Amino acid sequence: MATKALFQGSAVALVTPFANGQVDVPAIHRLVEFQVQNGTAAIVACGTTGEPTTMTDEEQEVVVREVVKAVAGRVPVIAGTGSNCTRHVIDTANRYEDLGCAAQLVNTPYYNKTSTEGLYRHFMEIADKTALPIIIYNVPSRTTIDLGPETLERLASCEKFIGIKESSYNIPYVMEKIRRIAGRMTLFSGNDDTVVPLMALGAQGVISVVANVLPRDMADMVQCWLTGDIKTSRDLQLRLMPVIQALFTEVNPIPVKAAVEMMGLCSGEVRLPLVSIGQDNRDRLEQALAGMGVEW
Repeated sequence: MATKALFQGSAVALVTPFANGQVDVPAIHRLVEFQVQNGTAAIVACGTTGEPTTMTDEEQEVVVREVVKAVAGRVPVIAGTGSNCTRHVIDTANRYEDLGCAAQLVNTPYYNKTSTEGLYRHFMEIADKTALPIIIYNVPSRTTIDLGPETLERLASCEKFIGIKESSYNIPYVMEKIRRIAGRMTLFSGNDDTVVPLMALGAQGVISVVANVLPRDMADMVQCWLTGDIKTSRDLQLRLMPVIQALFTEVNPIPVKAAVEMMGLCSGEVRLPLVSIGQDNRDRLEQALAGMGVEW
């Protein structure tokens, strides 16, 4: 039986604003309001773009709590709980259970490089020991693990798994995954440059980096597709490509942090081992944003 999508549209993988080495709570509220007012359909707190691996558990919880507070029930909040330690994912999700999140985003474990069976058991243990619905995050470029069709099909039999954020560029492989899950999970694009191609295959939207700076454009691109205006959706995807490319000239979230700072939304501060964007890439980013009419 097909699952009902938690959201349709553009969700933002929200940056975490820092100021003088601390989480900037007032800036979180500004960023959330900017998103909600510009059509963002859901907000991911402490996803990869939110730099959770540079924060303490306590800081991550503050971010999730403040995002939920700022959203005030207007759109779903999805908390990133992923880790390469299954027990840590469970502990994190259980701490977040009563904060008001609609779901958790759980990436495939990195560094440990588990087997196919270990990957299946990792996710099933999380499903068994936590209450929040799960969106699986498949991001082989970061984890070196590509969650395969067979494993995904096994996981799809558990109703706790409501979606998959798919960031593989192997489109035929993704198509086989879609065939195997047969509508039992909602597909979301995890790459800003493949939103329209994946929506042509049944995706219901995107979990986006670009939405941090161009939320209205991302929301319009997805909504146009969903309402049948294919040409406008496709044209927006192509028009956004210079910004998408500029936002990935260096490791995410370095460029997008620079972009939100340019726009005056918050500081562009990042934490080591991340460092500020290089000047050549900053110039390219400024040019791309200017091409989309962004002023600062």
